[in-house]
Amino acid sequence: MPVPRPRTATGTDVTTVTTAPQLTTNVVGLRCRECGTEEELGAHHACGFCFGPLEVVYDETLVAARASRGAIAAGPANLWRYAPLLPALRDGPVPDDLGTGFTRLVAAPRLAARLGLGELWLKDDTRNPSGSFKDRVVSVALQAAHALGIGTLACASTGNLANAVAAHAARAGMPAYVFVPDDLEQAKIVTSAVYGANLVAVRGTYDDVNRLCAEVADARGWGFVNVNLRPYYAEGSKTLGFEIAEQLGWRLPDHVVVPVASGAQLTKVHKAFEELVRYGLVDDHPVRISGAQPAGCNPVAAAYAAGVDDVLPVKPETIAKSLAIGNPADGYYALRAVRQTGGAVADVTDDEIRAGMRLLAETEGIFAETAGGVTIATLRKLAREGVVRADERVVALVTGNGLKTVESLIGHVGPTVAIPPSLEAFERALPATAGGAA
Repeated sequence: MPVPRPRTATGTDVTTVTTAPQLTTNVVGLRCRECGTEEELGAHHACGFCFGPLEVVYDETLVAARASRGAIAAGPANLWRYAPLLPALRDGPVPDDLGTGFTRLVAAPRLAARLGLGELWLKDDTRNPSGSFKDRVVSVALQAAHALGIGTLACASTGNLANAVAAHAARAGMPAYVFVPDDLEQAKIVTSAVYGANLVAVRGTYDDVNRLCAEVADARGWGFVNVNLRPYYAEGSKTLGFEIAEQLGWRLPDHVVVPVASGAQLTKVHKAFEELVRYGLVDDHPVRISGAQPAGCNPVAAAYAAGVDDVLPVKPETIAKSLAIGNPADGYYALRAVRQTGGAVADVTDDEIRAGMRLLAETEGIFAETAGGVTIATLRKLAREGVVRADERVVALVTGNGLKTVESLIGHVGPTVAIPPSLEAFERALPATAGGAA
């Protein structure tokens, strides 16, 4: 299903292309995901023939020679330990700007027991430099921007990506422009502005923001990480899959539950598992991949439930603003990956999202943003329906820190009691119970 190429108001194609770089690299070019047309490396994301999305093409012989468990283990404790499997556009070591990735994979026995599951793991990306998995994709896009001679970093964002672009650009000494919907959570507004980025609040939805950014990319020639740098940027999400396998002792899980916004994260985790098998880093093992969406922005879940391939746009209305992409660029490909692997896509209400956030925090001590609540609530729903089974090794992706979205819980959590400062008042309000004494 081809994706139309964005156009400016004058009708020109949005394909801001720099001079063809002269690079020695593990990447040989770009290829259309739909028609297979190949193009040179550059800052462009849409096929010149059919307007389909472009993907990075690797020198597979070179990758196979460089990628080994030993080489990865000897690498840095960040996502660049997987440099041979990523679009490193220059030979030699690729420095990480903020120490992104290689976040913990934590066993979740208490949550598993509450959900009636057996072996459950949480990929905890709340601890990335700017508090979400978006540091991964920005780290890769930033390296591509340097190699392609791009001096300004930019993005269209629902919040987390804006935080990451602002932070990484500050570390790299690059000017940054981040475009967001004007109704974003305040923590995400502040966490973008504090790094000194030019923060542009747009009156409209994320899809309105994205259309504007396509035009700005054409007019200004900036490196929009999720527009003209998207082929490189999206590859950063593969590192979630690489880390999961390595941290499981170079084994693949049975089932992974992934939050869905644009759909790129889910498709790239799927791709990561395929590449690990292709290069002999893990044994071949089927992995079922399921997607999680909020009911207020559920185009992929709706297509899955209807049994159709067309992912129709919706107008977002959900507390999970980081997943509020009504017209997901990779929705069709995420849906295809789910069906190919035997997974499912489900959606959950705002109340279920809040309950998911609280359940995760109460059982495993991880405070996730609303997207994490979507993942956990969807995991609970799929477990009840028997889609996620007790005999599976399950991994759930927790992709952002809850301090970014505290507004969603105001009025839903708070003090257990309010008392005057006396022991008598405390004892009246919270009398000792059996087993409660020290």
